[in-house]
This record gives sequence, C-alpha cells and structure tokens, in this order.
Amino acid sequence: MVTLTESAASKFKELALQEPAGEAEVLRVAIQGGGCSGFQYALGFDRGPQDGDNQLESNGVKIVVDPYSAPYLLGSEIDFVDALMGGGFAINNPNVVSACGCGSSFQAKDEVDGEGEPVATHAGGGCGSGCSH
Repeated sequence: MVTLTESAASKFKELALQEPAGEAEVLRVAIQGGGCSGFQYALGFDRGPQDGDNQLESNGVKIVVDPYSAPYLLGSEIDFVDALMGGGFAINNPNVVSACGCGSSFQAKDEVDGEGEPVATHAGGGCGSGCSH
C-alpha cells in the first residue's frame, strides 16, 4: 500500500527518537481534504493503530493508514530528499491526476469515465498553507 525508501525510513526513525516515550510507535499516513487541488497529505506519529486501520511495515517503520485514505494512497512511496536549503519528504503517488504548483495538494483519480479516462476527485477547499498564487 505505502512504502518508505531507506532514506525516508531513516529520517522517520531519527524523528521518532525525539518524541516522548510511547508517542511515536507508528507513522500515520493519511490524506485530508483541502489545499489548492483538493487533498493534502498528513504524516505524523501516533501511539498505535486505531480500529479499522491498515497496518504495514516498510524498512523497519510501522505504518498505519485509515480506511478512508487507503484507496488514495495505494502504491505510494515516501522518500526523504536532502536539499541544500533543508530536506523534506516527497510522496510519489500513482493515484494523482493533478497537483498544485507548490506540490502540497493534489487531485486523485476516483473512477473512470465511459472511455476509460480517470475522473478527478476534488475535496474542495482553497489554497492551503505552503501555496501561493
């Protein structure tokens, strides 16, 4: 469902060590409505899985994904990119139909039309933080 590159797993493990004991047992990966293009990614630590969560492990990191987010994240890979001005997480999601210019939000293919072309799902909402027009 969701995989982490070795670089991303290493960074998440490093960040988890900075959290209070018991607060970073799993990495929660989710999508939320909002942003320029409809959905935004949410990455954060959690104490553990909740009822209905999909549970998996990638490169030694326990990951949980809620049932709503799971179809939109299927096949995604999370990487950590070290850049000159600081690093950041990059998500390669094969379900994205389009994204806003800043890359912080996206539209996902939800279904196909009569000719087999993906139809974008838009969650609504304006430009989220991190986007500027």
